[in-house]
Amino acid sequence: MGASLIIRDYDPSWVQLFQQLRAFVIPVLSDFVVTIEHVGSTSVPGLAAKPIVDIDVVVSTHSDVLKAIQGLASLGYVHEGDLGVTGREAFIPPSNVIWHHLYVCTMDNTEYKRHILFRDYLRVHPEDAKQYGDLKLELARLYQNDRFAYSNAKGDFVKKILQRAGWK
Repeated sequence: MGASLIIRDYDPSWVQLFQQLRAFVIPVLSDFVVTIEHVGSTSVPGLAAKPIVDIDVVVSTHSDVLKAIQGLASLGYVHEGDLGVTGREAFIPPSNVIWHHLYVCTMDNTEYKRHILFRDYLRVHPEDAKQYGDLKLELARLYQNDRFAYSNAKGDFVKKILQRAGWK
């Protein structure tokens, strides 16, 4: 993906794209996967987002994480390691598949829990989702070539939502 930030109005086709990607990976994960979750902004109806689907593949044990790494490699995914998020493994998708973010972790992973809490809160609080989308659009305009600054600028809003949702 290029350096320039692109935020788009919500697109219902993101749900279908998630389902297609889930169907693509499930054959190599079905023996041990707990759940495959659509997370991130594309998973919240009505929310403006970068048009990149985020997927959390959740397994029970660390040995299942290793099995997932092997299975995903057989599909052409490239394992990137944890990218600084302990216990969550990141992958580059195969070149013949639309760009997306795919992570594998165990059920007790903190980042996974945070993803689900944030997503579920915004799904049932459309006014907060709208406010978050508006913020993202404005920040993308201000920091269109600086993803780090964009992410940092969203931080306080994300923390506020997580606190409202009960994050400790």
